[in-house]
Amino acid sequence: MKRKTPAHMSTKASVGATEGPPKMARRLLLSALHLIERRLFSENFIVANLTPYDEIYRDGIMSVRHYLPLEDDSIQIGDEILEVSRRRLPVPLVFVPPLAATSMIFDLLPNRSLIRYFLAMGFDVYLLDWGEVTEAHYELSLESYVLSWMPAAMKAVREDSGQTEVSCFCYCMGGLLTLMYAATANDTGLRNVVTVASPIDMHQSGVAGQILSAVYRPAQIISRLLNFSLMDLPARFMHVPGWLNSLVFKLTNPLGSLINYWELLVNLWDREFVINHTTVSRWFDDMVDYPGQTIKEMTVSMMINNEMAGGRLKMGDQRAEFDNIRCAILAFAGADDRLVSPRSAHRLLDIVASEDKEFCVVPGGHAGVFAGSQAPASTWAIAADWLVQRST
Repeated sequence: MKRKTPAHMSTKASVGATEGPPKMARRLLLSALHLIERRLFSENFIVANLTPYDEIYRDGIMSVRHYLPLEDDSIQIGDEILEVSRRRLPVPLVFVPPLAATSMIFDLLPNRSLIRYFLAMGFDVYLLDWGEVTEAHYELSLESYVLSWMPAAMKAVREDSGQTEVSCFCYCMGGLLTLMYAATANDTGLRNVVTVASPIDMHQSGVAGQILSAVYRPAQIISRLLNFSLMDLPARFMHVPGWLNSLVFKLTNPLGSLINYWELLVNLWDREFVINHTTVSRWFDDMVDYPGQTIKEMTVSMMINNEMAGGRLKMGDQRAEFDNIRCAILAFAGADDRLVSPRSAHRLLDIVASEDKEFCVVPGGHAGVFAGSQAPASTWAIAADWLVQRST
């Protein structure tokens, strides 16, 4: 016996059949248009660094920004609507970025902006921008960042805010530079430091850490026998271009990079998706150069000799003693971070003299722990609660 299809089912099927091809054709057309626009006018899809600010200080390529209070009554962060606080906490908050990556990760997307989030929480927000390093800057050293630019930036923030105490919120290498500053500057007004994915113990960071640990003693022996050190090489030969930094970063998760491109291809018709994807990709693709002199010092002192894990670090004629640090410390590590292991980041608590110090492992990889979709509910929320209690 033949089964008769109900009339309403037949109608629905026919409507679906007629709607399918036009919908697919429209998506293909939008995909083609977005692909062409993205190729020719990629800036149309970049929505980073939109939060208004004043530049309060500049020294060469380095600058300090002061972000203006939000005018909105509420903002969207992720899927949440956040009420904007009209209070102003007295202790300014200074964001310190890493060296190889641009500072845009602090203001990445309107609904995933660390800067907008902390402005909404009532903080007076500043950002130290290291600037665009090129081959012409190969002589920039750790001393340049720690002993020259960091003190100048902290002075500018204090003069602009009228406050003597400041807090720092740092990502990756930005945390190391801030800790070096704290260990050398005798800055009693540095009240709080938050580090996210900062590799204190380089020999405990995954495969790279195992390699560094393995080559430590042979490198020491070879250096003594040959009376040679990487520090003897001209700095311009050690300069690392930005494209290489981007490549190395992507190679830490090659499968993730392939999936990322596939997701773009599948969703190319969706303009909002393309905007978010292009903006985030810009941060990964447009990393800046690492100065040759800084690379020399990092490779020898921090990577091979692992000096920070021992509590002290030599920078030219200066020595950073990390047990000089007594400010409150909050350190984060990503549970899935392939570059900086929780064990590496946790070492910070062992080398400082601070009595108020905490450590948190939160979801995410090296970038996700700081600016991923889960970061607002984990890293940001924990840090905000912690800082609010220590910023009044």
